[in-house]
Amino acid sequence: MSNYHIKHLEEYYQVYRKSIREPENFWEEIAEEHFLWRKKWTNVLSWDFSKPEVKWFEGAKLNITENCIDRHLATRGDKTAIIFEPNNPTDKAEYISYKQLYERVNQFANVLKSKGVTKGDRVCIYVPMIPELAIATLACARIGAIHSVVFAGFSSKALSTRINDCDCKMVITADGSYRGNKTIDLKGVVDEALESCPGVKNVLVAKRINSKISMKVGRDFWLQPLLDSASKEGNAEVMDAEDPLFILYTSGSTGKPKGMVHSSAGYMVYTAYTFKNVFQYKENDVYWCTADIGWITGHSYIIYGPLANGATTVLFEGVPSYPNFGRFWEIVDKHKINQFYTAPTAIRALAKQGTELVEKYNLSSLKVLGSVGEPINEEAWHWYNENVGKKKSPIVDTWWQTETGGIMITPIPYVTPTKPTYATLPFIGIQPALMNENGDELKGNQVEGRLCIKFPWPSMARTIWGSHQRYKETYFSAFDNMYFTGDGALRDEVGYYRITGRVDDVIIVSGHNLGTAPIEDAINEHPAVAESAIVGFPHDIKGSALYGYITLKDAGESRNHKNLSKEINQLIADRIGPIAKLDKIQFTEGLPKTRSGKIMRRILRKIAHNEMDNLGDISTLLNPDVVQSIIDNKL
Repeated sequence: MSNYHIKHLEEYYQVYRKSIREPENFWEEIAEEHFLWRKKWTNVLSWDFSKPEVKWFEGAKLNITENCIDRHLATRGDKTAIIFEPNNPTDKAEYISYKQLYERVNQFANVLKSKGVTKGDRVCIYVPMIPELAIATLACARIGAIHSVVFAGFSSKALSTRINDCDCKMVITADGSYRGNKTIDLKGVVDEALESCPGVKNVLVAKRINSKISMKVGRDFWLQPLLDSASKEGNAEVMDAEDPLFILYTSGSTGKPKGMVHSSAGYMVYTAYTFKNVFQYKENDVYWCTADIGWITGHSYIIYGPLANGATTVLFEGVPSYPNFGRFWEIVDKHKINQFYTAPTAIRALAKQGTELVEKYNLSSLKVLGSVGEPINEEAWHWYNENVGKKKSPIVDTWWQTETGGIMITPIPYVTPTKPTYATLPFIGIQPALMNENGDELKGNQVEGRLCIKFPWPSMARTIWGSHQRYKETYFSAFDNMYFTGDGALRDEVGYYRITGRVDDVIIVSGHNLGTAPIEDAINEHPAVAESAIVGFPHDIKGSALYGYITLKDAGESRNHKNLSKEINQLIADRIGPIAKLDKIQFTEGLPKTRSGKIMRRILRKIAHNEMDNLGDISTLLNPDVVQSIIDNKL
């Protein structure tokens, strides 16, 4: 059946129509023909968005790790499953075959069991981007424990909040981590977090940087000796289709982080199917996603999606700027990467360095380029297309969320004609709707509204851990019988979607709805501008006016800021109209960002509103110190 691997546009439309007309039959075929089940389902789908309750492949029994590892052993046992590329380019890369992965995951699973971890227990994984991170994740899944991976750059407060919220009984960590030319004391962070986490019984510690750390007797154990004495054999726990596979926290715009719960079967089917098509993965390709496994992108498109397809996936410990800004391209050249998936923030940072570091390396192996995390602006899209893809590797600008589990709107490379800044068409099975404030669906093309999804898809989050009511209020209360994404979008004359930014980033100025993304795009076209973020602030006449935080490529930009401000506003007026001009422009040394590279507009909004005493926990930001400098120089 060709539905699993779509190769041309006509076929996309054919398969898409089938997936919308007969969703149950469609997903049943995909599930039946491409995965290993211990027991088949009795019902493909039952759902009710008013509760909200969604169940896929009800009654089925499986284990996701048998689909990611065991079933490949007969045909791909010696094939490389994971390439580990360390932080320091002079250190040797490590190649882990499917057979070795099988043995290492079993050993880890047996260690977990020996420490009393059983099916349904929550395990917090706070490990840098080393093989143990992927292996610990898979080991939890193998024994039916629910993993909660916390990005190993979060503060002790952020860590303890997440451990306590889902009541983890174990934490897996490392002595420390390398990040560029710095080392980070992870165990110290864990020790501090655990002062307020009474539920944690054990801490397993991987050795990475060989630093001196304190080990609490009876609670803390070095990981390696335990692994060395554990068996390489082990049976996978049989899971129900709807058993939780993992919890992943996403920061809400208000309140404490939300623990999104993803289930086993639907998540597996959807991430595998999207991976195969969105990256057009073929048997001997080498695929690299630069995200951290601490984010949903890493869960779905470093571990589960690639491994379920028997792919070779790259795990990179370092950062794009170390030892210099050519590191990404050096790795592409070294491992002959075929699919490369990264974030617009990284692309903009690399574009800022010019092209000589790109031209130094052979990038001819690249077949597909991907972008994730936020809509990619036009300037970055063209730079990526011309300098990295050499105009021959299509860019898949993927839109999706922690909550959706997998990619939702995206081009399919070599199938969908791309258009800069547009995520283009819904993926197979996804039924988007654009809604106005009154709750009416906007039909036809050339419309703009709030982006909702009107039918369940297999990998959607099932609930927020410990708070189903919050899940309902956040995602299912804005519009009847719809999942509300929180994003605005427009549909162009051919039905392509462009994400215009968070709806709370839609600012109404003198009665006009202005999405921040197009304005930022216009500003970023200015040759002196590296990055920008727009927020609204109260204005006596307009209701709201626009406040722009702008970072320049050259911090010591000698030109007069006044002239620069004029030029920027002229650009906006030319591109969008005078209504979108900025009332205030503050030049900043940087913008506050999450570790995954998202600009924290919420913080910028509060500063613009003079609510500096109510910024929330900024310790989890990539660059918390930049916030103070913005406050100090506020207009």
